[in-house]
Amino acid sequence: MTRSIVVGLDGTVQAKAAADWAAEEALLRRTGVHLVYAREPVSEVVLSFMPRGDEDAWAEEMMARTAAGLLERRPGLSVTTRLLPAGPVPGLVAAAGEGELLVLGSRALGSVAGHLLGSVGLTVAGTVERPVVLVRAVGGATGSRGPVVVGADVRQPVDAVPGFAFEEAARRDSRVHVVYAEQLPLFAGPGPAMVPDIRLAMAPEIERSLGDVLEPWRAKYPDVEASARVVVGSAGLALVEAAGDAALVVVGRRTGPGRPRPRWRRR
Repeated sequence: MTRSIVVGLDGTVQAKAAADWAAEEALLRRTGVHLVYAREPVSEVVLSFMPRGDEDAWAEEMMARTAAGLLERRPGLSVTTRLLPAGPVPGLVAAAGEGELLVLGSRALGSVAGHLLGSVGLTVAGTVERPVVLVRAVGGATGSRGPVVVGADVRQPVDAVPGFAFEEAARRDSRVHVVYAEQLPLFAGPGPAMVPDIRLAMAPEIERSLGDVLEPWRAKYPDVEASARVVVGSAGLALVEAAGDAALVVVGRRTGPGRPRPRWRRR
């Protein structure tokens, strides 16, 4: 069996959604789920009024309740729990290093700003070596059979990003949809003076570059349908639009100089 999928819990509905997503992913990967809770650092003054044992007891009960819910819906799934002794950032980073990937809950903002993790989540997501999944708590269908959307960078292509997307699409019997967004400078906006439109001139070259990036992955996963789209404008807006029916949105991140890692998000 491969290493478990690590889920950071904090008792919120977003963390519960993250655990549910991780359980489904674990079934696809034929692995288990490892639920963890990292203690918040508390000053001695606060501890004099609220013993540390109270938090530990609550965390253990919360993890046990979450694990029981996962097992009730998915008999046979391997679920383990652990109370992390270190603070949230070092605890989650260390736990993620022992797992296959890290899954965290995410509170979506009401704008294109994306998702709100808080300082701990943002620090952890930018530090760990493993891929990080950010899961929203949404009602209705999960969209698990939708396409896997990839935010591509043809200037600095990273094999880990499309590679992960194709692997996930193959697991889900789904397809890959690659989006590349080119933000033009303000002076290059469309207008009567632009003949021909710069967008029409640049799109074919970028599409050829996208084809070069995808070619080895299409060969490795011949059963996975893959398409690519070039848009002009905000990458965030383009990905939000493409994510409407997506199972996952995969983007790169940097954990150090020259070290992009895949990060992805369930819509």
